[in-house]
Amino acid sequence: MDERWIKHFHPAPDAPARVVLLPHAGGAASAYFKLSAALHPGLDAYAVQYPGRQERRHEPPLTDVRLLAAGIADALPDDERPTLLFGHSMGALIAFELALLLERRGTPPHTLVASGRRGPSTYRDEWVHRQDAAGVAAELRRLSGTDPAFLQDPELFEMVLPALRADYRTVETYKCEAGAAVGCPLIVFVSDDDPKTTVEEARAWKENTTGDFDLRVFPGGHFYLDDQVAEVSDALIALSSR
Repeated sequence: MDERWIKHFHPAPDAPARVVLLPHAGGAASAYFKLSAALHPGLDAYAVQYPGRQERRHEPPLTDVRLLAAGIADALPDDERPTLLFGHSMGALIAFELALLLERRGTPPHTLVASGRRGPSTYRDEWVHRQDAAGVAAELRRLSGTDPAFLQDPELFEMVLPALRADYRTVETYKCEAGAAVGCPLIVFVSDDDPKTTVEEARAWKENTTGDFDLRVFPGGHFYLDDQVAEVSDALIALSSR
């Protein structure tokens, strides 16, 4: 396991399955610390650390979804247990491309869970990565996913702005290959008050699997997970045994 890419906060070697947790734009592996703890010992959780943040802050961030997926695939330890992929927001797109890559390599995931992200076939004209610092900060406030103290600290915000801008570029320039679909079950988690994804936009993921599809609606906004850790962990553990 490449520990630059993968954080194993709560090892559960006796769990019957493992889950790979992929963060949102601007997020780090630590965003999943609470979920990792809630999943233990039912699922062995691996949280992904993208380049350009926290202890990897001196590495240039990647701005290509497929390059990120390849880096994660190479970093994951070999394991014969079923593997679930859970990605939130930007992480959902990376999880999708990671699932496609793992299928091509002959190690398909058990289940793909795409959270807080509209289906790749939908389109919104979004260009946050081209905005100035104030524009990026305004977007973060709109999503209510960032501590106001963080945004009020100019030095700290300036430190993380390159990774934030890179992540928004990653999402906003991503183009899904026409007809791309995974063979595993694809489950979509979406909240009922997400300014980034409507329920119908989330339902569009159905086009991207030849396997089973399901959609689950949670209360809350874009970062519903912050208040629904127990519910999400229960759902993931249940999915692992299907």
